[in-house]
Amino acid sequence: MEDSNMKQIMEKAQVLIEALPYIQRFNRKIIVVKYGGSAMVDDELKKSVIQDVTLLKLVGFKPIIVHGGGKEISKWVGKVGMEAEFVNGLRKTDAATMEIAEMVLNKVNKSLVQMVQELGVNAIGISGKDGGMLKVEKKLSNGQDIGYVGEITDVNPKALYDLLEKDFLPIVCPIGMDENFETYNINADDAACAIARAVQAEKLAFLTDIEGVYRDPEDKSSLISELTVSEAKELIGGGTIGGGMLPKLNNCIDAIENGVSRVHILDGRIAHCLLLEIFTNKGIGTAILGDSEEKFNHE
Repeated sequence: MEDSNMKQIMEKAQVLIEALPYIQRFNRKIIVVKYGGSAMVDDELKKSVIQDVTLLKLVGFKPIIVHGGGKEISKWVGKVGMEAEFVNGLRKTDAATMEIAEMVLNKVNKSLVQMVQELGVNAIGISGKDGGMLKVEKKLSNGQDIGYVGEITDVNPKALYDLLEKDFLPIVCPIGMDENFETYNINADDAACAIARAVQAEKLAFLTDIEGVYRDPEDKSSLISELTVSEAKELIGGGTIGGGMLPKLNNCIDAIENGVSRVHILDGRIAHCLLLEIFTNKGIGTAILGDSEEKFNHE
């Protein structure tokens, strides 16, 4: 065998060995993956994400996918001649828009189920309405009514536990009901965070359209590989975190303070970003952990 071929084979073996302690540590542990952004639009990226999550399942993790669909909803709202309206960055959802949102999210949900099934893993797609999983109240934006947008008040994870126990991969779309059984759209980040807290997930991974958290957003070399909750709060207090990263980072802090061991913010535009972050020593995104948590990745 040629030296170059042997070198390639040994490199592959080394990658597998590097993954071993992570597989051992997280075997049978729940990981929640919030799936959104460009990774939901690009077919190749979509395929790589589903491959990653399926692999996690097959090596012993218990993944739960929580997906969004904002871009797809906007597309269909436009197709029927309506205009998407936003208040303080949040989509205003009237009754007609809510009807479209629920149809689109269910369509996205079942397409993801289909992709997982094609890879030989049994998946079941559900919404937060199923089994009364996500209970909500009307969410206001700075006191303004934005329609059928829900703030989660309670999570009943029984359906998720039942599916995991029966060896299914649950795929959840962020729709919930209030106490009057009215249907509400929920921000997918909020839904993923609330579900991760409720099931005491070992990991919560956000697939985004940025590389991770920066000390200085203008300096791409200032990407932070690992961040404690205290350091995250300092960054927020320092005023350098803004835009969509601010609520995301607050969600991460909230998740860790409520029992989630580690949260990852990953660039979903990188193929197989989940595997690279979870199974390699260096990782590629930002891992956020509790102040007392030992450093495990990025050593």
